[in-house]
Amino acid sequence: MTLAKPFGTLADGTAVALYTLTNRNGLVAKITNFGGRITELYVPDRHGQLGNINLGHDDVRPYTLPSEPFFGALIGRVANRMANAKFELDGKTYTIPANDGPNALHGGKRGFDKVIWKASASRNSLALSYLSADGEMGFPGNLQAEVIYTLGDDNALRIDYTAVTDQPTYVNLTNHAYFNLAGPGSGDILSHEITIAADRYTPVDANLLPTGEIAPVKGTKLDLTTPTPIGKNIADLPVGYDHNYVLDDPGGKSPVASVYEPKTGRVMEVFTDQPGIQFYTGNFLDGTIMGLGGTYHKHGAFCLETQDFPASPHHPEFPSIILRPGERYQQFGLFKFSTRS
Repeated sequence: MTLAKPFGTLADGTAVALYTLTNRNGLVAKITNFGGRITELYVPDRHGQLGNINLGHDDVRPYTLPSEPFFGALIGRVANRMANAKFELDGKTYTIPANDGPNALHGGKRGFDKVIWKASASRNSLALSYLSADGEMGFPGNLQAEVIYTLGDDNALRIDYTAVTDQPTYVNLTNHAYFNLAGPGSGDILSHEITIAADRYTPVDANLLPTGEIAPVKGTKLDLTTPTPIGKNIADLPVGYDHNYVLDDPGGKSPVASVYEPKTGRVMEVFTDQPGIQFYTGNFLDGTIMGLGGTYHKHGAFCLETQDFPASPHHPEFPSIILRPGERYQQFGLFKFSTRS
């Protein structure tokens, strides 16, 4: 069933709504039309006790703050970092408003995470649509995007993304949910065990910008091909995990990533048809944000963002993210929940 209720107002007086999806097993997903953000996600532990595993807030206003770290948000037009906040397309240079030093992050200062999406709800799904006008955040073309959240009775939250354009443009959409399978504010996620089915990754420089290389994970601290506690090697990385993994078999029947939390027994499996997944370990959470469950400290959550490779416009050797008129952008990410004894 889907329920809607007020979720506060923006500074200009615009009313924001919160939608609650519930499946037949009692799982609950709460999503707001401001940025298409997942605000809460309740799944059972090994004893059948439901608990929230998503970092977020109970009102829209904290999501509007300049330092807000994209909690639960839809990301677009282009996820991740764009060097020097510029890109070239068909011989023309475009500029995005920088919001990460000299670079653009997650679509610029007012990306898809900060807009009101038009919502349409059914029994266990929420369809969100948004028309990104030609020139918005510097991107060419009128882009019509639609994202559908479905909370299935198989205890999976599926996110389907589609988009069409009237001019050539770049598109790479994802969701930036922050997960802690023991509960938000319960401590760090370093004891969570993660597996990512990826033999390769895209290295980054000191500014977390992809170098264009595709390198093997074998013999590095980034090798997560077997179950590994997140904290095992994190101290040996400059800031923690914030890397795009090149998936071995996207679109297959096996999960591209899985996470197990020993204390609660919760398991999250990720499926996608995208070539990459960004693994991020809340490196920039610093204890200054209080949300549902308590205060959010460094490594207090992890993200697994299904996507194309970051900074593809600057690296023609990466899969192209160009969308042209007459084409249809389409991808999905699915998060399935279960438990282990």
